[in-house]
Amino acid sequence: MDNSLFRSLVQLGDDCLVLGQRLCEWCGRAPTIEVDLSLSNLALDMIGQATLLLDYAGEVEGSGQNADRLAFHRDAEQFRNALLVEQPNGDFAQTIARHFLYATYAEALFEQLSHSRDDRLAEIAAKAVKELRYHAEYSADWIVRLGDGTADSRSRMQDSLEWHWRFIDDLFHDDESWIDCAERGIVPLRQALRADFEHAVGAVLAKAGLAMPAKVRGIEGGRGGRHSEHLSMMLAIMQVLPRAHPAATW
Repeated sequence: MDNSLFRSLVQLGDDCLVLGQRLCEWCGRAPTIEVDLSLSNLALDMIGQATLLLDYAGEVEGSGQNADRLAFHRDAEQFRNALLVEQPNGDFAQTIARHFLYATYAEALFEQLSHSRDDRLAEIAAKAVKELRYHAEYSADWIVRLGDGTADSRSRMQDSLEWHWRFIDDLFHDDESWIDCAERGIVPLRQALRADFEHAVGAVLAKAGLAMPAKVRGIEGGRGGRHSEHLSMMLAIMQVLPRAHPAATW
């Protein structure tokens, strides 16, 4: 088994899975029907990407696991998603801020992954980057609309961006497995993408009349399985049915 590739695929898949589940929580609760449908479609994209990445991870591992097994039969400490994506939805501004930061990062990452020396990963990334480009545009549009809206919407958006900024270091963390894959041309180093990410974020915030969040002491650990309490609570809901009926087929 290629341990480094397996672990890197799990990191990618877990980001998509956890954020997709968070977006699913908005179903039937969004501010308007149009937004409800939009967030549901974003969630479907994320779950679809997670399925492809975790299925591939299971094949690389070679022990018979697939995306469903990896999604529903691991405990929180076995997940390798970034801390950003597991944060609670909060209000609409918080959800949009979280998605904007992730999608801006992921669009750049998956664009690079589409040129991976691993053909399977390149194919998955080439499909995903088209979806992520829309995610980045959609969330950026809402950043501008809320930032350039009422005093309340501007304040909520600014606060949401600043609150989530503490998780950016974790989002760009390159662990040993990721670095090993980068040296083999399978993935890019995340840190190499950070300057462009901050430039892209800054351009949108300037258009919205919002300030770039100040540098703060980052909170890290997601890539190593050290998560907030929010992930365990989310997984308890997400996993309850397949855990109760592990032999069931759908």
